[in-house]
Amino acid sequence: MKHFSKLLGGFVGLLLIQSCQPKAGEEEQQSVQNVLPLNFSVVATYPHDTTSYTQGLQFANGSLYEGTGQYGSSRLILTNLKDGKSLKSIKLDQDYFGEGITILKDTIYQLTWRENKVFQYTLDFKKIGEFSVDKEGWGLTNNGQDLILTNGSGEVFFYNPNGMQLIKSQLVTENGSPTYNLNELEYVDGYLYANQYTTPYILKIDPSNGVVVAKLDLSTLWEQARQLYNGAEVPNGIAYNANTKRFYVTGKWWPLLFEITMGQ
Repeated sequence: MKHFSKLLGGFVGLLLIQSCQPKAGEEEQQSVQNVLPLNFSVVATYPHDTTSYTQGLQFANGSLYEGTGQYGSSRLILTNLKDGKSLKSIKLDQDYFGEGITILKDTIYQLTWRENKVFQYTLDFKKIGEFSVDKEGWGLTNNGQDLILTNGSGEVFFYNPNGMQLIKSQLVTENGSPTYNLNELEYVDGYLYANQYTTPYILKIDPSNGVVVAKLDLSTLWEQARQLYNGAEVPNGIAYNANTKRFYVTGKWWPLLFEITMGQ
């Protein structure tokens, strides 16, 4: 009888231990649900041209470059950060809707939306080439080697800049579920930062596995922009100054561009 009691006690104990342990997949699910809030502080505020439907933003060589959209008014612009005025610009043909931009090895790349084209320019805006791409173009950045593109879905796509051959794609997930509307991109210190179209959010993404590790809410800046200009649409545009470790953010038809620091 004692022997049976010991066996029964051991069996009950085993059940208790198993009931306290996470089931298969629960531990992994818990690990992907830890999306941290990204805090920010505004360091400076600059004027921004409200005729600019901002699609791409890039800080390079001490200068701010911007790509804008809309048929008939899409441009590539070198902007004076202090007053928001154009120092140099070129206008795309009216048949092209400009999208994201990035600068890789002193070459500017500019996406188009539904026209399946990527344009190449020198830093002084001389067009030197164009490639076809197999997707809509939304956001564009680079990791120092590959061009990284979004097309409004929940994936990011890696391309060889010489000819725009697709290398790989990566699904982006937030709290274990696929995300959506990935738009303007910036690559900083091994992470992707992405505007999420129609929302006030910037997602910080680990590109090695597509997991959203942190999230920044630009609602207050969006509201500030709308108070100054009724036509201000969603946040779009992320640039990074590696020397100062500061970001620049703005939006479509915003009257302001904000210089911010980010931290958790």
